[in-house]
Formats: sequence, C-alpha cells, structure tokens
Amino acid sequence: MEDTFKIDLVNEIEAGKIDPAAYEPHTHDYEELIIGTNGQLEHFIDFKSTLYDAPLISFVTKGKVHLAKPKIKDDKCLMWVVRFKSEFIPESTFQLYSFYHNNASFSIGEGLCINRLNALCEMMSDEMKQDAPDYGIIRQLLSSLFTIIKSEWQKQHAEESQVQNSKSLAFSNFLTILEEHYKENVGVDFYAEKLFMTSRNLNLICRHIMQKSLSEIIETRKLLEAKNLLSTTDKTITEIGFELGFNEKAYFTNLFKKKTGQTPSGFRTDIKTMIS
Repeated sequence: MEDTFKIDLVNEIEAGKIDPAAYEPHTHDYEELIIGTNGQLEHFIDFKSTLYDAPLISFVTKGKVHLAKPKIKDDKCLMWVVRFKSEFIPESTFQLYSFYHNNASFSIGEGLCINRLNALCEMMSDEMKQDAPDYGIIRQLLSSLFTIIKSEWQKQHAEESQVQNSKSLAFSNFLTILEEHYKENVGVDFYAEKLFMTSRNLNLICRHIMQKSLSEIIETRKLLEAKNLLSTTDKTITEIGFELGFNEKAYFTNLFKKKTGQTPSGFRTDIKTMIS
C-alpha cells in the first residue's frame, strides 16, 4: 500500500464478488482494522480460522499471517476496512500491538458501541473524499476509534483484564517506558533495569509478542517518529537524528536506509508528493 491511510466500505455486492479460491494467507506492511456492522467475517490468523458474526471488530498488526473473508448473512454485509501505515499514528501503534497481539477479532453487541464506530468511520470516509483531506482530523478520529474498541473489549472481559498474562503486562509496561525514553540515547539494559528484569528475559518477551528483538523494537519506534517528523516538520535530517538520540547524521541516514530502503531525504520527498 502506497498511501499512509485508506478506508473502504465492503457491502453485500462487493462481498458477493469475492472469489474464495483467489484468497491465500498473506502478510502486509500496514495495519488493518475491520469494523463489521452486518454480515460475517471468516478470519484465519495465528494459524487457526474462526467465523465471527457482526457486529464485530478485527485488527491485524503489520506482519501477521492472516486471511480475512467478508461474508453475507441474512442478505446483508457492511464492513469498513481501515488501512494505515505505522507512522500515521506512531504514538498509538505500539500500544495497539500490546493490546491486540492476542485479541485480533471479537464480536460486539448491537447498540451504542457499533453505532459510534460506524459514525467515526463515516466521518473518516467523508474527510478522505475532500479535495485536500485534513489528516490531522483523521488521526484524531482513528485514535478515538481505538479508544472505544479497547473500552468495549475490557467491558466484555473484565476478569481477564484484571488478571493479565505476565508477559503481556511486562510488554505493555515496556512500551509505556519506551514512549517516555525512546528519543534518548539509551540501550536495552536501561529498559530492562526499569522493569527489574534481565535484558535477556525482556528480549524473550519481545520476540514472543512482536517476533522482534528488544533492540529492533527500540529502533523501529525511533524510525516511526523519524518518519513522522520528516512528514510533518521542516527540521533538517541532522536535527531529526539528534532529536532521536543519534549523534551522527551518517549513522542515522544509514540505519534509516537499511530499515526502510530509502534515505531520509528520499522518504521526505516521496511523502510530501503523495500528500500533495
């Protein structure tokens, strides 16, 4: 996906055109959220397949192997499909990974929650249809969407929310500390000490949940913010690198290119062209 944000509506007509034989499990380089008002969603993820009745929520983090098939039920199907790059809401993305890595999909009841989610999706869709969409508005609407979803899940799983898996809790605490310190020039031992554990144990937790090492997650968070600053400010490459704890411009540029396939200046040029 080339766009940083995209929202589509799948109704019974589009759902009826889907060829099941053409679908195969896959991964993608963006985040995907499905809000289902009517119909069903057959979702294969984490190597098991489940059929969910709408109203439903389904969130797939980048890199997850999955296959989602919208289906018609009672002659109806209405599902919003929201896709966005990690850097679109960098402050929230890592917290989403923490919350959703074991809660990809779940059904919700009819009523206020799905009505609010549907209204937010409609507002995002309307904004994207403008000649010059305001992405600041869309970011706020998307963040509100996830806040409502998390609140609904916690209401449904009150006991599970209180007795969280220790690995998930440790990872969530790590992400909270990461948000406070990722701009600083500190290493993996700093975060492990903050959590009163060894860097080895914290690294094992990160690999279990994110399939990435602790250092890779720290780098990824820095690069997400780098993309955000390159997209939304006129700061120089050196200023952005220094702000994110990189003392040498060459090191920052080489790391950015290694991880993204582009130099920081090349990314800035492409993203501004895309937005304009």
